[in-house]
Amino acid sequence: MLLSQATVLREKHAKEVKNLTLMTQPLNTLKLFVEAYVLYIKRSVSYLIAHGVWFMLVTTLLVASGVLLVTVDGPHGKHVEEVLEYVRFSLWWIALGVASSIGLGSGLHTFVLYLGPHIAFFTLKATQCGRVDLKSAPYDTIQLKRVPSWLDKSCLEFGHSLMISATGSHVPLTSIFLKIQLEVVLWGIGTALGELPPYFISRAASISGSTVDGIQELDDASSSEDTGFMATYLNRIKRWLLTHCQHLNFFTVLVLASVPNPLFDFAGIICGQVGIPFWKFFLATLIGKAIIKTHIQTIFIISVCNNQLLDWMENELMWILSHVPGLASVLPGLIAKLHTMKEKYIHASPTVASNIKVKKWDLSFASIWNGIVWLMLLNFFVKIVTETAQRHLKKKQEKVIAALTHSH
Repeated sequence: MLLSQATVLREKHAKEVKNLTLMTQPLNTLKLFVEAYVLYIKRSVSYLIAHGVWFMLVTTLLVASGVLLVTVDGPHGKHVEEVLEYVRFSLWWIALGVASSIGLGSGLHTFVLYLGPHIAFFTLKATQCGRVDLKSAPYDTIQLKRVPSWLDKSCLEFGHSLMISATGSHVPLTSIFLKIQLEVVLWGIGTALGELPPYFISRAASISGSTVDGIQELDDASSSEDTGFMATYLNRIKRWLLTHCQHLNFFTVLVLASVPNPLFDFAGIICGQVGIPFWKFFLATLIGKAIIKTHIQTIFIISVCNNQLLDWMENELMWILSHVPGLASVLPGLIAKLHTMKEKYIHASPTVASNIKVKKWDLSFASIWNGIVWLMLLNFFVKIVTETAQRHLKKKQEKVIAALTHSH
């Protein structure tokens, strides 16, 4: 009798969790989200008061010293402003990295939105101007409500081209890479930090003797057949990782973190569940994401935008076509057309004289791009609120079932 009541209650609770979204129950979802957030703050404050007295004392002293340095005028003002610029720059790129990987698969893809375009724009500008000393400072990058100073400048403002070859300006890949490496590494550090919550949640669940939601949902999915092809395929990979978790070590985590891997959050859950030490997991994740993976992505974008990959593809294509009978006579014209297209792609359009008025289209690319970014931010916020509210509701439901079990 008790078992049947618990089963019926679990089915009812599962439906309630499934129906709890901002679209169907906005007020209830927001209420549960606020409850969960307030509870988290209370627990964090209680933990700091109980265990982090020295930490709170040092933090208070640092904050007070920082406020004092900022508010009091003096010869140190310039240096303080410079330090603040570096702090804003570092926090911005680390936060973008965290946003990209946090949320168990529902993260904001900030590489596509911010870092990738930043690398591409800098590479194109360096190729156009034939030099890499474009930044006024290392923190002269895209940031919140700020565009880099070099983006809208003409090449003449930087001076003559410093890197010229027989075919025109040629900027080495390594020279470009060194100028943008700092923001790339900071973003990679953020992605590594964003992978820690699943590990900590799973580790805490393992210590308490329970299983984390991701593994429990995988078990539930294995018993249901009402899933699509892609979901079935991903669940099959997750089960393979789960059955081979004894092989997880520093090297395997490093390999999983070094390639684009949508299932790495699940690997972090397994690492926490089987008791992989924190420093082993975090160092492997940090090296894989902040050094190996980000450098591979950056080098690819620079190669495409710096025309090196296009040159290699052109040479290979011309070599193949030169061996095709009847095409030898067509190749010179084809090569000339390709070079014309490349010139239009690489070189900026000529500047318009200030006395000539140009009619601007109100629906600019920038406004469309900003609209897409805000839509993605809104979607990210909705997912975070919904998942937090659903998780909080699940915990309340578990207490109800536990109370029912103990009463009998």
